[in-house]
Amino acid sequence: MRITQQVKFLTAALVAITGIAFAALAAHSPAISSAACAESSGGGLSIPSSDCTPTKRAKLVRGIAVAPTTAPPEVKAVIKAANKIRLKPYIYGGGHAKWKDKGYDCSGSVSYALHGGDLLSSPMPSGSFVKWQKPGVGRWISTYANGGHMFMTVAGLLFDTSAMSSNKGNRWTKSMRDTSGFKVRHPAGF
Repeated sequence: MRITQQVKFLTAALVAITGIAFAALAAHSPAISSAACAESSGGGLSIPSSDCTPTKRAKLVRGIAVAPTTAPPEVKAVIKAANKIRLKPYIYGGGHAKWKDKGYDCSGSVSYALHGGDLLSSPMPSGSFVKWQKPGVGRWISTYANGGHMFMTVAGLLFDTSAMSSNKGNRWTKSMRDTSGFKVRHPAGF
């Protein structure tokens, strides 16, 4: 009987150590975190699991997004690019023929910001974002698209042209909108 108790004790200890090692690996591995995020998306209103939320959220200071210091350089660059156009007027088709434009539509805005982080090489219309990159909510960046509109979240802030009318012409807001009817995707590793 003593051997049976020792085997049970060793088995329990091995399970505990394996769990601790996996948790530590998941905390430092974007691939594992992104996989967990992708699994949490239901396609409609996406409620990210705790693994999908950034370690720290970006702040909105006088309408300008400020990236958390813990954000990857690409995320900081996306926020910096989005800040450059946050007050540009909405122009249908804006940002599709050229990166620097007089104004930007929804997908032109998101394309410009993602390009700033070197995550997109050329502008795309909203319908193309429906199948872009990886499915599900990302840890840092998530795009939401259908054939007629799109927006994204970056480090917990919403970047959306439809927020401009109620937000003093600013694309950034702290309030999340309804995601019903939108496909959620994220750039690999983010």
